Amino acid sequence: MKSHKLLMIPGPIEFDPAVLAAMSVPTSSHTDAAFIQTFGEALEKMRQVFQSSQGQPFVVAASGTFAMDVAAANLIEAGDRVLLLNIGYFSERFGEILERYGAKVTQIKAAIGARPDPQLVEDELKKGGYKAIFFSHVDTSTGVLNDVPTLAQLAHRYGALCVVDGVCSIAAEELRMDEWGVDVALTASQKAIGVPPGLALWMVSQRALEVCRTRKTPVANYYGDWLKWLPVMQAHEARQFDYFATPAINLIRALNVSLSQIVAEGIENRYARHRRMSHAFKAAMNALELDQIPVSEEIAAHTLTAVRYPKGIQASEFLPRVAQEGVIISGGLLPPIKQEYFRVGHMGNISFGDLIGTISAIERALAGLGYRFAIGSAVAAAQRALQEAA
Repeated sequence: MKSHKLLMIPGPIEFDPAVLAAMSVPTSSHTDAAFIQTFGEALEKMRQVFQSSQGQPFVVAASGTFAMDVAAANLIEAGDRVLLLNIGYFSERFGEILERYGAKVTQIKAAIGARPDPQLVEDELKKGGYKAIFFSHVDTSTGVLNDVPTLAQLAHRYGALCVVDGVCSIAAEELRMDEWGVDVALTASQKAIGVPPGLALWMVSQRALEVCRTRKTPVANYYGDWLKWLPVMQAHEARQFDYFATPAINLIRALNVSLSQIVAEGIENRYARHRRMSHAFKAAMNALELDQIPVSEEIAAHTLTAVRYPKGIQASEFLPRVAQEGVIISGGLLPPIKQEYFRVGHMGNISFGDLIGTISAIERALAGLGYRFAIGSAVAAAQRALQEAA
């Protein structure tokens, strides 16, 4: 039995004991040979997780928002035209960041729970003059999954860079960075990467690095300047020391442990496991006759599920009830519908047992608030889905 409430939000997630143990080791010098080895190993494993042998990995002490920030800071100069594909709260954030760095942002905004029609994207790109397209792989506020390969292909067809916010996707949703032609993919440690908050991770194509190198104006974000960090990452991957700012030593140790676990599981197996967990959880919510924010299962993320409350159930009553059952889940985030739905994360090292326990807690909370359904139907639906996928 867990000694704490089960954390089933869309990040931070539950962390493996071996990952937490790595953080408890006494902190070494950042010039220590053993740490340089660890850092280098982690950078190499990032290539496997992002599926990019050609890209340049970066690991910096910061948040996922910082990774979004520096993607804009390094690629955008005042007046650059960019296309933003908006599927929720974090898409809106990306737009604000881009405008801070002087970008002229055109948005294609999908209806709530939908994603942009590729034809509309192509029609806009055909107009020419776009430096890049920016979009979230999964928007954590809506649980919508974008079609990365199609969008990346369109970007390259019309000479634009492809920048993907993968904070709630990388290491769980399928991403083939080199094969698909993604130029920047970014994430944060506390999601499917499986490390406590504090690390921003991103991979940059050689094409995007060249855009950064040949820009006319200095990068406005000093700490986030890719070219300041680039020699550090290259040196550590070569098992040598270089310095720009002190790395998060204990978190990077934990990162190497978690990436080792991901690589050992096998990235294809990991994708498949997340699809099975997602299918099982969504089957459970369907059994309870609860609608979801994504308009179809085809475009629903596998890392979380965004579920509408049944009529008469309020967030202020439901979320504490679930917590009383030993499970923490999240409320809504997208402002227009914030009070209409809840979110459950199922990514990283979450087990099928954790998933079933969460579904059971949701059942008990709903029953306690007077929602009428066949007790056990959601758990049974999830079990059937898991059995069918075995």
